[in-house]
Amino acid sequence: MIGDQKVLFSGMQATGNLTLGNYLGALKNWVHIADEYLTFFSVVDLHSITIRQDPAELRKRARNLLTLYIAAGLDPEKNCIYYQSHVSGHAELAWILNCFTYMGELNRMTQFKDKAAKHADNINAGLFTYPVLMAADILLYQADVVPVGKDQMQHLEITRDIAQRFNAVYGDVFTIPEPYLGKTGAKIRSLQDPEKKMSKSDENPNASIYLMDDADTVIRKFKRAVTDSEAQIVYRDEQPGIQNLIDIYGACTGKAPEEVVREFDGKGYGEFKMAVGEAVVAQLRPLQERFAQLSKDKAYIDGIIKSNAEKASYYATKTLRKVQKKVGFPDRIR
Repeated sequence: MIGDQKVLFSGMQATGNLTLGNYLGALKNWVHIADEYLTFFSVVDLHSITIRQDPAELRKRARNLLTLYIAAGLDPEKNCIYYQSHVSGHAELAWILNCFTYMGELNRMTQFKDKAAKHADNINAGLFTYPVLMAADILLYQADVVPVGKDQMQHLEITRDIAQRFNAVYGDVFTIPEPYLGKTGAKIRSLQDPEKKMSKSDENPNASIYLMDDADTVIRKFKRAVTDSEAQIVYRDEQPGIQNLIDIYGACTGKAPEEVVREFDGKGYGEFKMAVGEAVVAQLRPLQERFAQLSKDKAYIDGIIKSNAEKASYYATKTLRKVQKKVGFPDRIR
């Protein structure tokens, strides 16, 4: 809580290309809930370097992601949209919180185990302490709520544990964050393996719809989407491919699954896939047009980057100075 406003924090990594799943499951939902809170939406580029990145590519992707936040409908005058790396408080608080986090807690993090298995040649300390930096991201702004998916819930739980441990020693320094329990975004799965979520790191290019895919590419990918031999457009777990297409169509048109099933009753899979593809194209077109427009206005984006970094730093410093005083660091001479 800052003043009389509840605070919401969230962010995305500046790696890979955002997918339709990222948009429908998170970004679009942020736009809907932003007016309810004092919001901080970060491009979490510090997290990105646990895996080796090409420097020029990382800078480009970070700028594109920040621009996409705005193109999706987040007003940078009302929402603090900023680069994590531009606010030193994230790293400073993370070090302090490292000293209040136990090795056993970090050893239990399933995401560390998964990423370590995928990047066995680069199991670095940053990957291990990733959840502590995530805790710093959230606690730095005294966030009341954090929109998280199931795969991130464990990180929110350790954030709460760290905050409660610190508060037990030093008093009520940190707000204990809760998961955002309002309207959740659509859960979009891979077009080639509907048992998995759609991922920007999927090696199969036909598995994911990327936000900058042109209309022909989108339609082609939906034509190739995995379905089944049932030949029935029914919303049930036994048909995960069709269920996923129904979810996508519903998220793009605002229709409930039962409405979608009625609309396509008796229709074939080919016709349905085409309709889903066209709905996605219509959904992405204004986003792509706005992104292209914003990308040409370098001065405007540069201004947002500067002003919002200053705004984020202001709030971050208030928490950080309080924490530094509590743990016994010397006062700064002004």
